[in-house]
Amino acid sequence: MFIHDLDETDNQRSRESAMLRKPYKSIFEGTYTGGNRTTNKKEFKWSVFRDLPPNEIYEVIQFGIFPFIKELHSNENSTYSKYMKDAIFQIPNAEKLVQIVAAMDVLYETMEKTNNKDKDIKGDVYEYLLSKLSTAGTNGQFRTPRHIIRMIVDLLQPKVGDTICDPACGTSGFLVSAVEYLKENHEKEVYFDDKNREHFNNKMFTGYDMDRTMLRIGAMNMMTHGVENPFIEYKDSLSDQNSDENRFSMILANPPFKGSLDEKIVAPDLLKVSNTKKTELLFLALFLRMLKVGGRCASIVPDGVLFGSSKAHKGIREKIIEEHRLEAVISMPSGVFKPYAGCFHSYINIY
Repeated sequence: MFIHDLDETDNQRSRESAMLRKPYKSIFEGTYTGGNRTTNKKEFKWSVFRDLPPNEIYEVIQFGIFPFIKELHSNENSTYSKYMKDAIFQIPNAEKLVQIVAAMDVLYETMEKTNNKDKDIKGDVYEYLLSKLSTAGTNGQFRTPRHIIRMIVDLLQPKVGDTICDPACGTSGFLVSAVEYLKENHEKEVYFDDKNREHFNNKMFTGYDMDRTMLRIGAMNMMTHGVENPFIEYKDSLSDQNSDENRFSMILANPPFKGSLDEKIVAPDLLKVSNTKKTELLFLALFLRMLKVGGRCASIVPDGVLFGSSKAHKGIREKIIEEHRLEAVISMPSGVFKPYAGCFHSYINIY
């Protein structure tokens, strides 16, 4: 999917540069040497190699495209190159690879015919694959439905000057939706102003996660949506690793709710706000610390946050109400996160 999207993104940037009369160098220009063969990088474009014979497709991808995408931006020490280092090519033979390529062509053809921004077919495919992994959900990970993400982003209305963070970013779904919102509503401000463009590509988006596979997918996801160097970092957001304070103007999150943590690994300042092992309460305390004055946050939480009777539950609610401004609580029906979580109602807190 990433290889296909690279082709589309490259074509789009070429058209935009031509329209703006600016020079553009395609990433598919020149040659690449790998596996004792030198290949014209134009063959790395999905629209070109898909028409090759099966054995040639396999060689081009295994010895050309795969090492090529692993090395993208490696000289810049980018987020993307950091998490691609340990990626492994595991497709066993040419026949299986050709089946995948053919299936992907059908998938993208369906996406073009659907032409509905709320129909996240790529996300549906990812969700299906995630459900097949033996580790899926063991760390509280699951994909947030696209329409819910979009609703949250539309409510918060990102601006060009915002600094946006998802402290449990996974595949960067919230950040990507913020990118799409900015393109739809502030395209000229983002693309026609050099200062804004620099901010958009390098400083606007931050994401943390503890799963390197998720970080790799998240970095690729941001890159294919036109963000050159987002700060996607391996970090335990609730630990002392995270020293962010008054840093972000916007936080978008659906943090993991996997029960209890060991208090020894939780940052002491978060425990001062909410002395608990409950991750949902600790993440709320974290969001309050990370926000700038005047910043805004939208987070999905289990309903226990609103109705829990423990001292920690009451304490975090009091802090939100007394020291911040609670804009809205939106109830979502049970089962909205199936198959990962169907047993509780979820809510969005916006403050």
